[in-house]
Amino acid sequence: MRDPRALKAALRSELLRVRRGLSADARDLAGTALESRVRDLPELARAHTVAAYVSMGSEPGTHGLIESLRVAGRRVLLPVLLPDNDLDWARYDGPDALRRTERGLLEPTGDRLGPQAVTEAEALLLPGLAVDRSGVRLGRGGGSYDRVLARLEAAGKSPALVVLLYANEVVESVPREAHDHLVDAVITPVGVHHFAR
Repeated sequence: MRDPRALKAALRSELLRVRRGLSADARDLAGTALESRVRDLPELARAHTVAAYVSMGSEPGTHGLIESLRVAGRRVLLPVLLPDNDLDWARYDGPDALRRTERGLLEPTGDRLGPQAVTEAEALLLPGLAVDRSGVRLGRGGGSYDRVLARLEAAGKSPALVVLLYANEVVESVPREAHDHLVDAVITPVGVHHFAR
């Protein structure tokens, strides 16, 4: 049996290659479609606090999405990457309250709320590279969101876990390791798929 980490690395490499081939227009269209689908998602309609992220590079765009959540009255928390790859959180106060970091990320400029702030969210929008048909998420491999999901579990919290992807990134199988958490839903520009967790 092959090492799950090696299988994940190969899958990441292929998915990133495909993403790099997407045009700016394709990414923009995907972001607009995702924004519409997320707005209609019952899990987010009920949420007062949503933990989200600012997309970068070839990720499906979230800029319009997080702004529409804020305008709709949701409290939106965005991650702040710590030196050890863990995530702190700060409130999103609009596009003018984001700054580019040395690592090239856009992060909120507001007060840091601490890594535990994510436990206040009723819904968590997760970045990823793939989700399989049983709800296993493939991230970039840095472990930041594995820590977030473990923190939620340790706190006894179970917000709706929703991954935003391109349609081709819903795959048949993602190798699963002991630390991998199942997600509740995946949203792509062409649809929403819910999983039993």
